[in-house]
Amino acid sequence: TIQPGEIIGYLGPNGAGKSTTIKLLTGVLTPTAGSVKVHGIIPHKERTANAYRIGVVYGQRSQLWWDLPLIDSFEILAAMYRVSPGQFKQRLDFFVELLQMQSFLNQPVRRLSLGQRMKGDIVSALLHEPPVLYLDEPTIGLDVIAKNCILEFIRQLNLRKNTTVILTTHNLSDVEQICQRIMIIDKGKVVLDDSQREI
Repeated sequence: TIQPGEIIGYLGPNGAGKSTTIKLLTGVLTPTAGSVKVHGIIPHKERTANAYRIGVVYGQRSQLWWDLPLIDSFEILAAMYRVSPGQFKQRLDFFVELLQMQSFLNQPVRRLSLGQRMKGDIVSALLHEPPVLYLDEPTIGLDVIAKNCILEFIRQLNLRKNTTVILTTHNLSDVEQICQRIMIIDKGKVVLDDSQREI
């Protein structure tokens, strides 16, 4: 059970079940046993309703349109989620300022650096202002400046919007910077669940 507004570091070795958990929470996979609920919704049974309440970023897969300027991807996603023009502008201004994105908003996605593309993916997952954000290795391959910018953004998002965040990563310094609670999974089972201080 995860409370609203928590930032959880979800850790474990390769093959432990971290990405599988994210896929269960998004409704991409159906549980073979047990049950999953997100804000009272069973994800695989109500995928559309669930999609409006979650944002997902996969560090190794992008949801941006490769040949379009970054801003166009944002406008398409805002239309898909029925975000009003006023809400879109307000939210985008907030994200662009915190992530320092003004200089590359009009660049085609294929010309962006890995760090710029990751910022774009994070914004695209948040335009509909979901209360829950899943981050599956979002800082993989990033330089320290881009990584720290993204981690600080996650912290600010949590502080200002009370967004619940589940972060999977192999980078323990990421977890130390932003996660109050850590869950360690191995072979599909949670083997440790405690505060960062206690661990």
